[in-house]
Amino acid sequence: MSNVETKKELSPEQGEELLRTLKTRFEKNMNRHKGIEWVKVQAKLEANTKKLSSLNAMEVTFGEPDVVGHDSKTGEYIFYDCSAESPRGRRNVCYDREGQSAREKQGVHPAGNAIDIADAMGIEILTEVQYRELQKFGDFDTKTSSWVKTPSNVRKLGGALFVDRRFGQVFVYHNTAPTFYGVRAFRGELRV
Repeated sequence: MSNVETKKELSPEQGEELLRTLKTRFEKNMNRHKGIEWVKVQAKLEANTKKLSSLNAMEVTFGEPDVVGHDSKTGEYIFYDCSAESPRGRRNVCYDREGQSAREKQGVHPAGNAIDIADAMGIEILTEVQYRELQKFGDFDTKTSSWVKTPSNVRKLGGALFVDRRFGQVFVYHNTAPTFYGVRAFRGELRV
């Protein structure tokens, strides 16, 4: 996962290509952002190249970011990873650095950890509440699962939470933080 270049500013051509991709996705999925105008979202993105780089990191890891809301208090547009399944470019990761270190001490090498990768991308891991909000826009993670932000009391005991959608509803589960699977990644949020 360390090969995801997130700190690098996009070239003008890369920025234009990403904006085209985001606009196309925005127009195809109007149910996710009723009442929001693309021109206003684009203006915010063009004014903040750092956030555009974070969206690019979401895109290149197959998260398919899209606008899911607008915070009227802050004026920010809210993007979530909206890929049908958990982003395949972020799979095989433990929950956090502590979990990753525990696995590496066993001679097992995961692709990284969700917390550090999200931080490097400049995004936040979805909470359980945000994940449930995402599910209002479609059926996500019907074959995969996603780590979600874990409460500190659970993490102190060695656990971490993940979610998926099966049988028409969202399920919340637990694993130990060092656990990683080929069908589990994480979904992120970015506010612009």
